[in-house]
Amino acid sequence: MTAPVTHEIHGWVAPGFERVRDAFAANFDSGKEIGASFAATVEGKPVVDVWAGSRDAEGKLPWQEDTIACVFSTTKAMVATSCAMLVDRGLLEYEQPVAKYWPEFAQAGKGDITVGQLLSHQAGLPGVTNRPVENWYNWTAITDALAAERPWWEPGTANGYHAITFGHLNGELVRRLTGKSFGTFLREEIAGPLGADFQCGTPASEDARIATMVPPPAMEGVPPDALLMKIMVNPPFDTSMANLREYRAAEIPAANGHGNARSIARIMSALAWGGTVDGVRLLSEESIGKAITEQCYRTDKVLMTPMRWGAGFMLKSKDLPLGPNERLFGHGGAGGSLGIADLDARVSWSYVMNRMDATTTGDVRGASVGMAFYSCL
Repeated sequence: MTAPVTHEIHGWVAPGFERVRDAFAANFDSGKEIGASFAATVEGKPVVDVWAGSRDAEGKLPWQEDTIACVFSTTKAMVATSCAMLVDRGLLEYEQPVAKYWPEFAQAGKGDITVGQLLSHQAGLPGVTNRPVENWYNWTAITDALAAERPWWEPGTANGYHAITFGHLNGELVRRLTGKSFGTFLREEIAGPLGADFQCGTPASEDARIATMVPPPAMEGVPPDALLMKIMVNPPFDTSMANLREYRAAEIPAANGHGNARSIARIMSALAWGGTVDGVRLLSEESIGKAITEQCYRTDKVLMTPMRWGAGFMLKSKDLPLGPNERLFGHGGAGGSLGIADLDARVSWSYVMNRMDATTTGDVRGASVGMAFYSCL
């Protein structure tokens, strides 16, 4: 027997997946949510698509079917997917030096850093120290500064979460190899063909349906000299920026994709289903396998917890279980959002919310609904 649903939940669940709706509602009933959505697919077909609550902090504007929100680092799954597609096309190789595709990157002793190291946070470039940079909105200013940066540690010997720089570093590879900005590549070659309502570089015409992000409580116990604090000062970054028009409009591929659970689960369903869904081919299952091959597994210098990385994807580990199967991968975002693909079960699922918790890799709200989903399979 499942607990009765007491909070009004919109959307639908396929027969047999009622426990997912109940787990989603339980987060609201316990006061953990303001507004959120959850969606899941099995073998490429939607089986859950639910939403509830409010898209504003005051509870006056209902979270609707087309509400989208900033999912912060869950956007990194789209960057990893883009790079995997370029590998599939023979344009990019994980084993090759980044400088092969971006010659200016070889400055300051970075000539041997590989694409795989860049995607797995081993390059030692989580921030900029060689010059002051005004903000994250000027693509060229950021990429020029990163090309000139000296690694903060010997590349390949450690991993430290490139919280914001990840998107510019790897997005620059996408730009140089395709002639398209990351946001354009995402729109034209991933989200558009799949009919997924997900974007990076969101125009003002979408503002009326974007959820207001409610920042988490201040993180306690983080030393002022922690690496995490160092990487957030140049340019300055904090999660409250997500509600600014200039932040929404910019392309910050590590941290400002806008979508909902439906759109993320749709994109991840292509990965979970071997690279093709509903006749839309993104890449081959072989190329997915390369993208989720372990690049490193050690304690992260920034997150201060063990992280197992593929080529841009968080991989399942004993420290970050994510789900029951081995070929399970995806990414979490600041505050709690998640986008997951599972090649073994051929399922995908996603959770998106606007009340942020003090977390960077997903939290118990999304995980509890995800586990309810697995219990229905």
